[in-house]
Amino acid sequence: MNEPLFLFSVITTLLYSVGTVGYLIYVVRTELIIHRIAYAFLLAGFISHTIGFAILIGQTKQMPITTLPQTFSFFAWAIVGSYLAFQLKFNIRVFGTFVSPLAVIFMILSSAIPSKIIPTSRLFSSFWLTLHVTTIFIGNAIFALAFCAGIMYLLQERQIKTKSFGLLYRRLPSLETLDSLNSVCLTFGFPLITVGLISGFVYAGAVLRSFWHWDPKEILAVITWLIYAVLLHERLAVGWRGRRAAIMAIVGFSVILVTFVGATLLLKGHHSFMRG
Repeated sequence: MNEPLFLFSVITTLLYSVGTVGYLIYVVRTELIIHRIAYAFLLAGFISHTIGFAILIGQTKQMPITTLPQTFSFFAWAIVGSYLAFQLKFNIRVFGTFVSPLAVIFMILSSAIPSKIIPTSRLFSSFWLTLHVTTIFIGNAIFALAFCAGIMYLLQERQIKTKSFGLLYRRLPSLETLDSLNSVCLTFGFPLITVGLISGFVYAGAVLRSFWHWDPKEILAVITWLIYAVLLHERLAVGWRGRRAAIMAIVGFSVILVTFVGATLLLKGHHSFMRG
């Protein structure tokens, strides 16, 4: 990584980290000014992150996903961007306490994992690849928000059932609000990963002359899609709500992590170039 990009990466990680600390403090002291400061640091980190990616794309003329560190960093960017957008609609201030640590973890992983430079190629500049990467990453980032909402739901439900009305109970929103957040995440995330899968198959057909290669990541991605398809169907047709929906959101994102990290690091396939 060249010096300007490394500098932006360090600045972004620091800003996300300070924002995360701010959100953790907010759980203890629910003062509006603390939330605003934490949100501002997260927003500043997102702007820094975006500028860094703009520089990288300008230099390479391709999507910043050619190495595993780049994909971790891009996923962190998508998570923070999705959170900032959802926060404008739902205004659940404590939500950032659960979401921002995910971004910090992926940024630290991005810096900790060594990588080689992948040569620039027109294959990485394809419209279909750009569409595939953008929709898949943003869709998965929204499912990361659903994962956090699911954890918050289960924590709040447990406190209500056990009548442990402590600090966290007073900070978390109602079960209805959390379930609504989970539902909105599914509504936005599922079409995005559907478009991502379709565009990925089209790209594979154009570049590799076959839409399907039994690649481990392809198989896991389809399994992930099926999990969320079942959740969406059960919500719309059967009326799944609450605990079951929260658990499915957690399971679905766990499979995303296996697909995103495990398949890339441990299994061989057409996506192995990212191990760089």
